[in-house]
Amino acid sequence: MTIFDIGAVLIGLSALFGFINHRFLRLPHNIGLVVIALISSLTLVGLDLILPNVHIGADVSGVLSEIDFNEALMNGMLCFLLFAGALHVDFSEMASYKWPITLMATLGVLVSTFIVGGLMWLGLQLFHIALPFVWALVFGALISPTDPVAVLGLLKTVKVPKSLEAKIAGESLFNDGVGVVVFSIVLAIAIGSEQGTVGPLEVLELFVLETGGGAILGLIGGYVAYRAMRGIDDYALEVLISLALVMVTYSIAHAIHLSGPIAVVIAGLFIGNHGIRFAMSNTTRDHLVKFWTLGDEILNSVLFLLIGLEVLVMRFNTSLIEAALLAIPIVILARSASVFLPILLPAIRRTYTRGTIPVLIWGGLRGGISVALAFALPDNEYKSLVLTVTYSVVVFSIIVQGLTVKPLVSKMMPEL
Repeated sequence: MTIFDIGAVLIGLSALFGFINHRFLRLPHNIGLVVIALISSLTLVGLDLILPNVHIGADVSGVLSEIDFNEALMNGMLCFLLFAGALHVDFSEMASYKWPITLMATLGVLVSTFIVGGLMWLGLQLFHIALPFVWALVFGALISPTDPVAVLGLLKTVKVPKSLEAKIAGESLFNDGVGVVVFSIVLAIAIGSEQGTVGPLEVLELFVLETGGGAILGLIGGYVAYRAMRGIDDYALEVLISLALVMVTYSIAHAIHLSGPIAVVIAGLFIGNHGIRFAMSNTTRDHLVKFWTLGDEILNSVLFLLIGLEVLVMRFNTSLIEAALLAIPIVILARSASVFLPILLPAIRRTYTRGTIPVLIWGGLRGGISVALAFALPDNEYKSLVLTVTYSVVVFSIIVQGLTVKPLVSKMMPEL
């Protein structure tokens, strides 16, 4: 199939499943797509078992296998989704909670990585499943960051206080970039390098360079685009400039080994706050916001559809069910630790209102980024285990946590 044919199938299924959800299930749009796609995938698997000569599931999985999930998300959709998400974030509100956000997005990710890795390594031994400690840390690194696409999509359906929304949105936008860097470092340690093992100074240098360099690149790109927009008044051209900003910034970051996700988040915050306020007419502002909102919705739909359909490609190993069930409470426990961490500082504790902690813990959804990173693992004896466990945690997170956050908010914050 050509790229156009694959795109036609994905957009067509997104529209069909979206209609079915809107008309009958009435679940939040993205969650509904995952549920229907997952049910459809499992139905096809069942048909192949009942009618082995039909090969419907095999034919569909053949189409899906032509899609490199990691490439499609990490080097395709992600930059647009992160920019669109950052574009709508109130930077002044987020800056008021910079320390809780910074701690959760950095130290919180590291703490979660080691808690998940350590407990999974110990727990799997009880089921006689061999997974070296360093590969358990790889799983911890890819599952620890909350997914900005899933989290920002959730915030559209749940009414929460502005302060809590700023914490959730800010953390998810930044810990995505930090999480990818941590994953890259841990994976490099796991597989080694041509020069030997990676030392602590190299790890620190790589972390600071990728995250800090990505932020500087995003700031420079955002400022250049802002100056260009400020000098003209042509909404079509200014939308094109914003599109170029995202693609060029992400490409440069990838080429010089900086954090592309952090770069486009910073650029999005700059344009979404300073650019929209000082560089655009009302007409341009309206068109630019609507363009990125619509693009965000379309790409979100395709991404969550793919998450539900990927079960056809993975072909679960039923012997790993115990590992998947073990991982879910461990990831939630690690999330609790990463959220509680900032409360140890008295100055930060005052920024938390009643009910914030449970909502932050339960609302920290995992999504496509974790699945994409798992698919990016080199082929070895541990990939199947990590991929199966990751997918199980992500599906639980999106469906179970995603559908129960709203009741939790109503219970913990009844004044809303």
